Amino acid sequence: MIYEKIAAAQSASRKLFALLVDPDKNDDATLIRTAQLAQEAHVDFLLVGSSILLEKGVDHCVELLRENCSLPVILFPGNTLQVTPKADALLFLSLISGRNPDLLIGQHVVAAPFLRQSNLEVLSTGYLLIDSGAPTSASYMSQTLPIPHDKDDIAAATALAGEMLGMKLIYLDAGSGARYTVRTSMIEKVRGTVRTPLIVGGGIRTAEKVIALCQAGADIVVVGNSIEERPELLFELTAALQSMNQSSSVGN
Repeated sequence: MIYEKIAAAQSASRKLFALLVDPDKNDDATLIRTAQLAQEAHVDFLLVGSSILLEKGVDHCVELLRENCSLPVILFPGNTLQVTPKADALLFLSLISGRNPDLLIGQHVVAAPFLRQSNLEVLSTGYLLIDSGAPTSASYMSQTLPIPHDKDDIAAATALAGEMLGMKLIYLDAGSGARYTVRTSMIEKVRGTVRTPLIVGGGIRTAEKVIALCQAGADIVVVGNSIEERPELLFELTAALQSMNQSSSVGN
């Protein structure tokens, strides 16, 4: 089970790396190469999703990824149309940073009967959009305001509410096209407030930033755009994380 893997890694202070794949931004050849590179770089998970799909369906993307690597594929859906039983799991995202009822519970009601019949592992996730210095696709499509980047207390209280509502994961996302990442002070505040595994994504472009976010308390880092621009960067980022995990293991 994917959640058990995440929980076990958190318990062992081992950080995980997830590669975000947008079906709209990759042709078939790129998807195949991405799957192969992710396998070679020892990525832990592939996330598949988009704020809006214009061309490819999620089914086709997931099929190509699974045919070309053995990594777990987790859906990171922008809406109920981005759900397929061909993946391994799904982040059941509730946008708790906003006040759009459709993304707090509305779309979940529509998807729930299908998810019950599928074999997908459903991972209830409290999703927080964090301001990143620029409008993002996620904030525009969700019609919500992100939490201001310097309001650590608001982020922590929101994450705590999500945990108290029974959500298994908390996701702090600066969004696609972020100018800067979630601040380390915010991650530290949230990490000190909740016990659930913490996912952080958006604006991550360097190995140094991966290390800083993990040291602040992120359990899983998610990278997407920067790898699309520079595929070779994937090896730098995963190598840095693996080195950090090895050092932590030796230190313990």
